[in-house]
Amino acid sequence: MATATSPSQIASAPAGGEQPAHLVLNGPAPDFEANTTHGPIKLSDWQKGRWVILFSHPADFTPVCTTEFVEFAKRAPEFEKRGVALIGNSVDSVYSHIAWVRNIEEKLGVKIPFPVIADLDQKVSRLYGMIHEPSSVTSPVRCVFFIDPKRTLRAMIYYPLNVGRNFDEILRVTDALQTVDANAVACPANWKPGEDVIVPAPVTSDAAAERASSKQFQVTDWYLARKHLDVPGTGR
Repeated sequence: MATATSPSQIASAPAGGEQPAHLVLNGPAPDFEANTTHGPIKLSDWQKGRWVILFSHPADFTPVCTTEFVEFAKRAPEFEKRGVALIGNSVDSVYSHIAWVRNIEEKLGVKIPFPVIADLDQKVSRLYGMIHEPSSVTSPVRCVFFIDPKRTLRAMIYYPLNVGRNFDEILRVTDALQTVDANAVACPANWKPGEDVIVPAPVTSDAAAERASSKQFQVTDWYLARKHLDVPGTGR
């Protein structure tokens, strides 16, 4: 006899129930269905060709998480300009999420515009490796997953429970990923939009000799050359 499932309990792995052994950069971001503060969603349908930042928080009504939600909300227009959709996740219920985001708006004057997944059964958290048992067996650590429009996992950042995220870095990584995609270049250490980028190194001896004497780029040596981008490739 079938039993009814409440919306707050909806969450599933990809078709067939397969779960990846581990996540890999430039591999597929696992699809899922889950209930959220914006209603039930399926990642692949909800994404709609956008970049997605999926992030986890340990628990609702906690101080560090509250500061992070405020910052995500304040920066939401900057992510939107880059074509990035935000979605949060924790193992709290949808009712707890709703109460918390309402409390943030009441006490701090900040409206939370993005959905928050109610992951009571930890399916999304386990699917994405958000539960690190040396830290907690029930609460996700602070993960950030950068997912491109093809649902490819492009970058991952993990923070411990007691250290809040750096939002300048989250935006910088977004800009860097969109820039390298648009221009077939690489980004050097501490790169920020508007700064010079790295030209891919040559892969033959003849090309290396040509690169070493090139006037087209700012050449330090055959393997290290930079150029300026006339049109930033940040998707804005």
